[in-house]
Amino acid sequence: MITVKARATSGPGEPFRPATIERRDLGPHDVLIDIVYSGICHSDIHKAQNTATVFPLIPGHEIAGVVSAVGPEVTKFGVGDRAGVGCMVDSCRECDNCRAGLEQFCRKGFTPTYNAIQADGSPTQGGYSEKIVVDEDFAVRIPESIPLPNAAPLLCAGITLYSPLKAWGAGPGKRVAILGFGGLGHVGVQLSKALGAHTTVLDLSLDKREDGLRLGADEYRATTDPETLKELADSFDLIVSTVPANFDLDAYVGLLGVGGVLVNIGAADKPLAVSTYALRRNRRSVAGSLIGGIPETQEMMDFCGEHGVGAVVEVVRADQIDEAYDRVRAGDVRFRFVIDVSTMNDN
Repeated sequence: MITVKARATSGPGEPFRPATIERRDLGPHDVLIDIVYSGICHSDIHKAQNTATVFPLIPGHEIAGVVSAVGPEVTKFGVGDRAGVGCMVDSCRECDNCRAGLEQFCRKGFTPTYNAIQADGSPTQGGYSEKIVVDEDFAVRIPESIPLPNAAPLLCAGITLYSPLKAWGAGPGKRVAILGFGGLGHVGVQLSKALGAHTTVLDLSLDKREDGLRLGADEYRATTDPETLKELADSFDLIVSTVPANFDLDAYVGLLGVGGVLVNIGAADKPLAVSTYALRRNRRSVAGSLIGGIPETQEMMDFCGEHGVGAVVEVVRADQIDEAYDRVRAGDVRFRFVIDVSTMNDN
C-alpha cells in the first residue's frame, strides 16, 4: 500500500484536519498520479455537510497532477505525463452506455472519485491528498498549454458545460445564453465563445460584467432588470442554466426561439415547474445534463488546450480549506478555488 498525506473532515460542519490514508498498490492498468492541484467544487461542500455522507471524508474530484508510476500493462500514460481525474474512477464497463463512452450514464452506476466503494470493497478518497491511484481508463491527459491550477476545475466544471454545449449544437450561427456567471458559468462562456456561438451572460447583476466580456461574452445582461426578459424574448437557440437553486423556469423558457432548448445543469433543492404553454410556443424544450464520459472529457481538455480555455482560480493552502468553503457559500470567489497540494504537510 502507498501511504499518503491528506485533509479530512470527520463529520458535518467539522473542520478539515491533516490525515493519513493508504492508496492501493498499482495494478497492471493503474497509474499513480502525484496530485499538484485539487479544485474545490460546490458539491464537495454539500457532501461535507451531509449527514448521509460516510465519514471521515476526503473530497476532491478536480484533480490535476503528474504521473509518477505506471502499471506494467499501461499504454495511455508514461512517467512525467500531466494527467487529471474527474468525477468518476470506475464504471461497469459492460453496459451499452459504458461501451459507447458514456460512463456517466452507466446503467449500474459509475464509481465516484470519493465517498464511494470500489469493486475491491475499499472506499474511494478524493483529491485533497498527495497522490491517487486510478485505472488509466479513468484518467485524462492535460495539455501542456493549460497551467495545472487552471486545468483542475475543468475536470468537473469544464466537462459539465462542454457536454451540453456540444450535445445541443453550440457553434457558429447559434445564439447561446449562459444563465449564472460563477464557477460553472465563467467556464461555459469561454467554451461557448470558442465553439463559435454568439454568447450572452444572464446574471442577477452587472457586478461581473467586465469579467464576462473579458472572457468572451458578446453581451452581459442583468436578469433583475425587467427590460432584459422583454428585450431578449424568443431570441436564444440554447440556454444553459448553472443556477443551483429554484428559479422561474417559465421566464427563461420564454427567451427561447423556435426549437430552442433550456438545459439545466444546476442542482435545485425542489422540482422545477414549467407551463405547457411556454413549451408549446416556439416548440421549446427543457432538458438536463450531467458530466461527460471519459472520451468526451479528453475531447474537452484537448479543446481547452487548443483554444486557451481555463478556469479562473484562486490558489489556497491546505490549511485554508475551511475558509475557502465559507467564502464559496458567501459567493466570495472569482471564480474557483484550487488547493496547492504541496501544502498538505502544513499545520
